[in-house]
Amino acid sequence: MDEQLFFKTLSNLHTSKDIFYFLSSLEVMSDTMASGALQRISEVEVDDSGVKNPGLLENEVFRALCFRFEFESSRLSNTGLLNALQALIKLRVDPQSTLMTSLLSESEERLGRGQLTAENLCSLGESLLELEGPSCATLEQIVNHMQDRGIERWSPREIVMAYKILQVTAREGEQCQNLLNRLNSVTLQRVSQLSPNFASVILNSLMVLHQSQAVLLVTALCKHSVKHVPYFTDHELVNVLEAFLYFGQKLQIFTEALERHVPRSILTMHPQTVSKVMHYCCKKMILSEPIFDAVAEGFISDADRLTTDQIAAYIIPFGTLNYLPPSASALFRKLEAVLHTHLRHFQPHTLLKLLHSCVLIQRYPINFLPKIFSPYFLQKLQAQPPGLNRVVMSQLTQLFLTVTLECPFYEGPKLLPKYQVKACPTLHSSPDVHLFKRVKRGLLYLLKKRIYFASEVSTPYFYVVDIEIKLDEEGFVLPAAQLEEVHKRIALCVDGQNRFCADSHNLLGEEAIKQRHLQLLGYEVVQIPFFEIESLQNTRKMADYLHKKIFPSTYGLRS
Repeated sequence: MDEQLFFKTLSNLHTSKDIFYFLSSLEVMSDTMASGALQRISEVEVDDSGVKNPGLLENEVFRALCFRFEFESSRLSNTGLLNALQALIKLRVDPQSTLMTSLLSESEERLGRGQLTAENLCSLGESLLELEGPSCATLEQIVNHMQDRGIERWSPREIVMAYKILQVTAREGEQCQNLLNRLNSVTLQRVSQLSPNFASVILNSLMVLHQSQAVLLVTALCKHSVKHVPYFTDHELVNVLEAFLYFGQKLQIFTEALERHVPRSILTMHPQTVSKVMHYCCKKMILSEPIFDAVAEGFISDADRLTTDQIAAYIIPFGTLNYLPPSASALFRKLEAVLHTHLRHFQPHTLLKLLHSCVLIQRYPINFLPKIFSPYFLQKLQAQPPGLNRVVMSQLTQLFLTVTLECPFYEGPKLLPKYQVKACPTLHSSPDVHLFKRVKRGLLYLLKKRIYFASEVSTPYFYVVDIEIKLDEEGFVLPAAQLEEVHKRIALCVDGQNRFCADSHNLLGEEAIKQRHLQLLGYEVVQIPFFEIESLQNTRKMADYLHKKIFPSTYGLRS
């Protein structure tokens, strides 16, 4: 039979039984046709769980095919030899069998003699990776042969395979980087031809190989990934998100693609993929309501099948980015139910982060705080990395401060003073330096003397106030150093972009809870957000703005 007709017929057969029947009707087959038949059998009989019908290995036609490859390996074409090897590995044929030993031996001999094309090298590398893993010594030999080949003429599949092999064999050294530089340059010209799988694999390889200098390629791949978002498998999407994070990429069009994809796919996405999407949004400070709303619905439906780490990954970003979805009541009811069931399975640091994120958005885990404040739990926190570092103790302190200020009915154990910190070292707590200077200049113009306000004031209550102004009972501004006759304290919160979600006017959770607590502690909180003052062109306009904001009626200075 003509080869073209053979492969066309073969592609229309969807069970091994039909394939065997078809093969048994043929008198003669080339080795390329025979290896193609093995490949088609592997395609229809192997899924994610393995070989569907292990009995097919005993089929007469299958055994006849294998007999030919075992005893005629030296007479096979490169394509027939390597395609058969790939198919048999996929079908889980015993690697120690004489059949597999014969094929591997012949492949390695041809490699040593330099008889394999670039495509053959990639095919053999793929087989060895599958069979022996990254420790296979022959992979190094394949890389050495690759360097002598014309990379410029490689197909996308060959390029991808080269990256996969380099990913597991690359060592520090100029020779390896020279090959990578050539490969990166060629790949940049082929980006538009890459499938979702190929784009994901290459991004992952670039990350593992620390190719931060390949800026043009990384940027092109990230932009190319946008159109593939609906078609990525879970594993591929995770790879792409990790690469975006590693290389510091952030594209609005990628976020928009996720916003279309996640709500449609939330009930079929693997929980680990959803966790990675939320981690990406959290790290990039992206408050995407379509994504967060869909994840909340997904949690309500699927929380019982999530691991403790996945539960935390779903919920923590809601607190970090200070967002309550429309289904908040059902979401936190479900969370409480899951916590009651799985509490003892949580790692101590994961549980603390989870409960701390809840209080940022005024969801109070009252029933679980006695456990958190217990000496036994605190000892477990101390025993596991990162131990009781400053961030962990800040979370404990803020939990304690929250129940003290916002849950006066709480009567459980208190956090011992030795576990409390006096100041809160949060990632976004420092004011924007440029903005801060402009506000201080405006205040100086307004109040005439620097003595009438203090900056970065530590309070006895854990928080640092950006700017504090004191008033007496009659509303006169007092010198900042004065301690007597203070009737009111005004806390100015100079909120730069670093205290808001990306491209948003939504305060981050840590800043929202700080301003809430300062009010409960007796301060009059005045927010000075960047978007209200960035257009003010001079100090006088800034002073006018501050006058209206801080003293809406009038003010005086107490000498």
